[in-house]
Amino acid sequence: MVVKVYGPAFASSKRVIVCLVEKEIKFEVVDIDIFKGEGRSPDYLKLQPFGLLPVIRDGDYTLYESRAIIRYYAEKYKSQGTELFGNTMEEKGKVEQWLEVEAHNFHPPIYTLVAHTVFSSKLGITPDQNVIQENEAKLGKVLDIYEERLSTSKYLAGDFFSLADLSHLPFGHYLINGVGKEYLIRDRKHVSAWWDVISNRPSWKKVIQLFPPPT
Repeated sequence: MVVKVYGPAFASSKRVIVCLVEKEIKFEVVDIDIFKGEGRSPDYLKLQPFGLLPVIRDGDYTLYESRAIIRYYAEKYKSQGTELFGNTMEEKGKVEQWLEVEAHNFHPPIYTLVAHTVFSSKLGITPDQNVIQENEAKLGKVLDIYEERLSTSKYLAGDFFSLADLSHLPFGHYLINGVGKEYLIRDRKHVSAWWDVISNRPSWKKVIQLFPPPT
């Protein structure tokens, strides 16, 4: 059964797609443009009642929320493709810890920066320099903690690439290529080296080549 992934142009859907590529899972995509209101259609709301992305359909199984989806496939296909959860309960605990850090500490300020600098017109937002500066400072403090962690570990959860690293790719890509705040990565030696390693994985290069961001 081929997995269907909705909204491949959007960052959260790319989080799912890069996981599927790493796990060598066959998939196909269904274009949904939430900027055009397609997420509010009755048919789509049956799949995702909040009208957001992504959603996957795997046979009769439907799942939304990108981090739930990547956890699901990392477990379901544990013996296939890249091991993304670690090999011990202790390693899995670290992966889960850093997935939570990404979701609750890294993502909120980077999402706000992207919304105010890259997609403000599409979202109907008037860019606010105070909000931008505030979230730039918040993200900097988060990345200071990453810098300390990555000074003693190649990847966030240990010496292996995992869901914790993978989950940073979509919005980290915007930080480097869209927001204009590359210094937040490049001014931190260990964060910069980590970013270069994870963003040069063949899986991520394939995803950004196949599915450019919305314009």
